[in-house]
Amino acid sequence: MSSSSASSSGEAIPRGTPIPIGEAEEHIAGLCLLNDWSARDIQAWEFQPLGPFLAKSFATTISPVVVTPEALAPFRIPQAERPDGDPRPLDYLVSTQRDAAFNITLEVLIETPGQKAASKPPHLLARSNARHLYWTVGQMITHHACGGCNLEPGDLIGTGTISAPTADGLGSLLELTRGGREPVTLASGEARRFLDDGDEVIMRASCAREGFISIGFGECRGQIVPELTSQTGR
Repeated sequence: MSSSSASSSGEAIPRGTPIPIGEAEEHIAGLCLLNDWSARDIQAWEFQPLGPFLAKSFATTISPVVVTPEALAPFRIPQAERPDGDPRPLDYLVSTQRDAAFNITLEVLIETPGQKAASKPPHLLARSNARHLYWTVGQMITHHACGGCNLEPGDLIGTGTISAPTADGLGSLLELTRGGREPVTLASGEARRFLDDGDEVIMRASCAREGFISIGFGECRGQIVPELTSQTGR
């Protein structure tokens, strides 16, 4: 499951200005889905010593809907307890807010050319939930600004991959296939270790609670297209 994201709102926060944890959510205009595409072949080459660089900076897809904090209010939940032995967050990240997390169901699917030709529906790769985020959105906003980084209205901040603790909730194809060693078999009979040309990745999110209207985020959808070549064929 790739990133969800928070879009900032309100007035700009100049460089060098921290945002207290109690004020962090005042700077959130809403949440949407975000897929920060990864080129794993490039990443494997450049990871040492550069770390993720060009492999993570070439494309981003977002969902068509930004859901406001007011609309998400009925789906707030307490932040998950940290595992025993994990260090306590530093004081500037400790919030007194009781319902600092979100109960948002997340799904990632794949639709291949073979599935379309066989009239097969998209294949569900993983199902997770925003409750599994290690840090709340408010903590991310506060930490973003603590080192002096500015925040502008409309800035998009990704949470990172949201994986569930179970095998069916692993948030990326790299995790699901154990680094490409264990391919995923689709209903069309195809197998995938990594994405191929023509494959379409679909992310969905929704909130549901008895007594309240369900909310969707729209689909975050993007397709892998063949590499472009110049007129010389190089």
